[in-house]
Amino acid sequence: MKSQKEKSIFAWYMYDWANSAFATTIIAALLPIYFATVIVPQGGWTFRFGGIEIPTNATTLWGFLSGTTALFVFLTAPILGAIADIAESKKKFLMTFCFGGSLFTTLLFFSRSGDVWMTMIFFFLANTCFISANIFYDSFLPHIASRREIDQVSGRGYAYGYLGGGLQFLICIILILAHNKIGIEKTMAVRISLLFSGVWWAGFSIITLVWLNEPGNNKTSPQQYRGENNSWTYIRFGMTRTWHTILNARKHRNLFIFLIAFMFYNDGIHTVIRMAAIYGKDELGLKNHTLMGTLLLVQFIGIGGALLFSRIAKNLGSKKILIFVLFLWLGILCYAYLMTSALDFWILGVAVGLVLGGSQAISRSLYGSMIPVGKSAEFFGFYSVFEKFSAIWGPFVFGIIRQITGTSRLAILSLVGFFIIGIVLLYFVKEDGNNPQLIKSER
Repeated sequence: MKSQKEKSIFAWYMYDWANSAFATTIIAALLPIYFATVIVPQGGWTFRFGGIEIPTNATTLWGFLSGTTALFVFLTAPILGAIADIAESKKKFLMTFCFGGSLFTTLLFFSRSGDVWMTMIFFFLANTCFISANIFYDSFLPHIASRREIDQVSGRGYAYGYLGGGLQFLICIILILAHNKIGIEKTMAVRISLLFSGVWWAGFSIITLVWLNEPGNNKTSPQQYRGENNSWTYIRFGMTRTWHTILNARKHRNLFIFLIAFMFYNDGIHTVIRMAAIYGKDELGLKNHTLMGTLLLVQFIGIGGALLFSRIAKNLGSKKILIFVLFLWLGILCYAYLMTSALDFWILGVAVGLVLGGSQAISRSLYGSMIPVGKSAEFFGFYSVFEKFSAIWGPFVFGIIRQITGTSRLAILSLVGFFIIGIVLLYFVKEDGNNPQLIKSER
């Protein structure tokens, strides 16, 4: 019989299993290809708004769309996190955004050739919910894992995510490849796959809904405002506490340096994830089965990467291993700039899968080891702010360079600078292995 702690940890893992269907199929693989080859006309698309007309292409549109979503969440994330802490409702926020995001994901089924605006709106709403839900998902980490466990729990969470996302994407690939035998058109198979992603996300999240425990550790509540216990009170209290944390940032100097470093190197990581498929299609002219096969490979290699680097970090130190992984990212970007064939893209997929899980898992666990447990959602709200603030500039830079130069190679090479700045700043971060808040939680 599993203990309540074991159930909560497993339920936490399973949310990563569930939502990775969106991260893999919608963000990284299937939707970008479908958007570039079917939704956006082959001759390009003209953006029209208020009498302004701008001829553009699928790559630029996808870059700006990803950046706009990140900007929106950047403005709301810390307030959402503060509200979740004071109302002790992390789980409620998590599941609300989860089911909302899965709903908008299923609506992508109705996107067909030429439905550019509709597709962008549904993706914007689904992606906003996906990112917002992750604020609250991540905030559970310091509550369910002790300082000694946090690297491995974070790594296993990503491993579950890569496995779940990989299996769901594999089913989608089989459906698409077998569309003739099933008796449906290829585009219909893709649309069903988009629908299936939303169903997978919502369906497996029910395990999280049932088994994940809501931590009740905060004694400060908006109920102190007599007669004002309503939605506006929570929002006002959340904004006040967020502003107070910003003003006292000097007390959290170490965290602030880490977040700035994270903002830069994560910019490069996010851009690679979001633009890889469309880069392979637009720049290299690769076939769809090569793109989807490589991205599927990334998922399963990522399982080993997340577990391997998390275990090494436990013994050698999170910061040291994270810096090493970021140097590996630099080599990957240089290789991506030079690659010319499908074989190069497969090799790139193996390398990205290995370092992607490690960089994500260690970043989250290192940050989680330094924050006050009682304000985990608020501080992971800031983590999400810096994560999504970084995700704004990479896609924008990529899209602008692609639009100006007509090639994506210089765009991919421009990401090197983000990783270098991140590595330099990480050097000044001190690993806080003696966080009193975390030590208290282990007793």
